[in-house]
Amino acid sequence: MSPHSQIRWIRPVLQVRSQQTLERLLDSAEELIADKGFEDITVAEIASRAGVSVGAVYSRFHDKQGVLHCLQDRFVDEANLTTDNAFDPERWRGASIEEIISELITFLVEIHRKRRGVMRELVARAKNEPSMIERKGRLVARIGECLESLLIARAERIGAPAPAMAIRFGLRLVLCMLEQAILFDDIRAYGIPDSDEQLASELTRAYLAYLDVNGESLSVGPTNNLEDELETRRE
Repeated sequence: MSPHSQIRWIRPVLQVRSQQTLERLLDSAEELIADKGFEDITVAEIASRAGVSVGAVYSRFHDKQGVLHCLQDRFVDEANLTTDNAFDPERWRGASIEEIISELITFLVEIHRKRRGVMRELVARAKNEPSMIERKGRLVARIGECLESLLIARAERIGAPAPAMAIRFGLRLVLCMLEQAILFDDIRAYGIPDSDEQLASELTRAYLAYLDVNGESLSVGPTNNLEDELETRRE
């Protein structure tokens, strides 16, 4: 068993009553999105589930779209807190690259599944909302920078020719696969594992192989064509 504690999603402590009411509204909206999707929910439903009046919703948000933007703000704030905790070097003192990558990807699979509804809507709608694209980009960049800082301290075990780039690019590959496999229901697509546990395991193996942690470089240069290969074998 690794000495470090398991990565957990972190939410800020709320002390002001108005903040607590806002959280109830956002929790209600997120639950409804998970159940029905963003398009099919109403402000009245959000208010009812939160136990407040419709007027209380409109006192905080101009419209339903404003709720979604606030949901993204909250998600990003929580993700940043989680990132600070998850990538604290002291947390991983003595841990191997394999342990770090395995724990991180297991957590990412878990949080994509747990927050699937709101994450799906945020990803889908960010394509047409510049401000949402920017917030998402900053978050992904921050996670990448923190992971890079943690792994580059163990760069002697990374065989990839450009370790920093490989760390960042490998993370993007993992995140893109999680969007496809979990957020957008492509779990039955060819080649995607059936279970979250297997998905986490295969993504971990793929990331470690791309980083060349075992010291066996992956060939990415041009290969011989079939005729040349057969001729070589004959010789």
